[in-house]
Amino acid sequence: MQNTPRITTTHPAHRDRNTASALTAGAAANAAGRLRVGALTLACAGALALWIAAAPVQAQQGHDGHHAQGAPAAAAGAAQFAPSEGEVKRLDKAGKRVTIAHGPLENLGMPPMTMAFEVEDAAVVEALKVGDRIRFIAGKDGRRYTARDVEVMQ
Repeated sequence: MQNTPRITTTHPAHRDRNTASALTAGAAANAAGRLRVGALTLACAGALALWIAAAPVQAQQGHDGHHAQGAPAAAAGAAQFAPSEGEVKRLDKAGKRVTIAHGPLENLGMPPMTMAFEVEDAAVVEALKVGDRIRFIAGKDGRRYTARDVEVMQ
């Protein structure tokens, strides 16, 4: 008998049984790993899709997001011209704006806070001083908040 060297190859048709079963087990583990990664990717993609879908709603709420929701129509109509009270914190004569630390704005469903209001007439801003206690009717025109019928309280 001749001593011929054994030739090994990596072709699947030439592997012995142990190698083939080891490869099959490895392939199964690899497939299971891909399945777990695929499920995780799908879950992350679903969460991202929900977050993206909610973004326009959150953006639309903007400043209105902390206002009371669902006020009855009759109460809203009656409170539309309800006067509010506050203290002048800042005056912007050029911009015709008054920054007011106000109590609840029932007609707008807003809690107490400090915010800027636009006025129609610059004379209103001229007549006020920082620290004045005022009574006014708050309104909303699109994205602008307005103050009208402004009067200094005694």
